[in-house]
Amino acid sequence: MARYAAPLAKLIDQFTRLPGIGPKTAQRLAFHILKTPREDVARLAEALLEAKDRILHCSVCGNITEADPCQICSETARDRSVIAVVEEPKDVMALERTGEFRGLYHVLGGAISPVDGVGPDDIRTRELLERLKDGTVKEVILATDPNIEGEATAMYIARLIKPLGVKVTRIAHGLPVGGDLEYADEVTLTRALEGRREM
Repeated sequence: MARYAAPLAKLIDQFTRLPGIGPKTAQRLAFHILKTPREDVARLAEALLEAKDRILHCSVCGNITEADPCQICSETARDRSVIAVVEEPKDVMALERTGEFRGLYHVLGGAISPVDGVGPDDIRTRELLERLKDGTVKEVILATDPNIEGEATAMYIARLIKPLGVKVTRIAHGLPVGGDLEYADEVTLTRALEGRREM
């Protein structure tokens, strides 16, 4: 059986280490790189290294940024009485795309998942509690993912915050726009009914 040349095999191996990239996709990407002009590959390599070297985490909210504090934390027009707690920086971008939320964020850096060895001390809960001490924040919106880990994380954080007298809310869960009722699972339908509002 023929084997790939060592540099190609190494490239395929590196691609398989990326999340969501299986052996076939890694192979496709590697062969694509081989066909790509050297200048384009150099730009890709430069972009990867620049992102790794220049991106850091905001010391206030934990979001990714090029300057500390991040642009969102530095924005004076933001409502500083509301913090949305999310799992990852990509969740900040998702909420920002709506254009609806004008408060601040707190990025946990993950969710509680005993199966994966992630406990409460492995996410940024202490930093969140520290931000609530001065009394400026009146509401914390728990915007963790609607899965087992996200729900466990939200419940844990809610229990920590409630004694502080800060209002704790959870984002509503329900049916996606364009979804069909017949294909929705029972938990999603239950949440959709619980989160209903008057029109």
